[in-house]
Amino acid sequence: MNETRRIVYTAGEPAGIGPDLAILLAQEHQDDEIVVICDPVVLQNRAIQLGCEVTLEEVSLDDAPSETPSGVLRYYPIAYSSAVISGQLNPDNAQALLAGLTFAAQGCLSGQFDAVVTGPVHKGVINDAGIPFSGHTEFFADLAHVEKVVMMLAAGDLRVALVTTHLPLKSVSDAITIPVLEQTLAITNTTLQSQFGISSPRIAVCGLNPHAGEDGHLGREEIDVINPVIKHCQEQGMKVSGAWPADTIFLPERLADVDVVVAMYHDQGLPVLKHAGFSRAVNVTLGLPFIRTSVDHGTALDLAGTGQIHTGSVYAAINMASNMLASQQG
Repeated sequence: MNETRRIVYTAGEPAGIGPDLAILLAQEHQDDEIVVICDPVVLQNRAIQLGCEVTLEEVSLDDAPSETPSGVLRYYPIAYSSAVISGQLNPDNAQALLAGLTFAAQGCLSGQFDAVVTGPVHKGVINDAGIPFSGHTEFFADLAHVEKVVMMLAAGDLRVALVTTHLPLKSVSDAITIPVLEQTLAITNTTLQSQFGISSPRIAVCGLNPHAGEDGHLGREEIDVINPVIKHCQEQGMKVSGAWPADTIFLPERLADVDVVVAMYHDQGLPVLKHAGFSRAVNVTLGLPFIRTSVDHGTALDLAGTGQIHTGSVYAAINMASNMLASQQG
């Protein structure tokens, strides 16, 4: 039997549905110990709004983790500066939110936590507080002093990793360089081996241009950057193929022989993945020295406290973190 792991869940933007997800998670038994980083006042108030009975237990990190029984929510407290009202953003609470993220990451690095699952944050309100913040991925990479990480989303057996993430489309071509693409493929390959239990990952690489450049007639990025990197990786023994036209690599018969598709930019690969399984999609950060998964949706401010939300993504994120831990230990 696997030993119980301690997985920390950061509730994210307190005015959004992140605390709701914590309350709903607590309604079911969890084999691992789930520790929610949030203000307990917010959790209690949100439980009342949702009409859910839950017992709040402040976690003792000195004790060994234990399974989380249904109806119990274990938490590590942070105190927000201002009262939290469902659906109403408040920049005053941004600093406490980031302190919670920092505690979660440092806990993973020190071994207090085995993995972190993140609830949705609102980047705009954090920036409105005068704090530069571009996302969880970059925030955790900076804390862990990691130069390069890779964003990968997964829905069932479909996995899509990104070479570039949140860039204007006009900036994508210049951002795809030989070193960046080499790092992306190396991190993707290594992490699928070490944390997903895939001994020899099959990686399909998209071209940047329509028809993968059509031999240079529709762009030279494939000729100058992408294909040379693919060849180099193949020479290193990696199972990398491409460059594939993005409009055909996602056909079911192609995906049958692929463990991950590497897309060149955000909207090249993610619309397909979200169409395939939005309510169960998970965001995974590859290349960190700890496991981080996340829900793949936003704060849904208009739904906070209503009970009209789907929990599929947060359950999928918890399960993926648990499975990755099992593969890592194996």
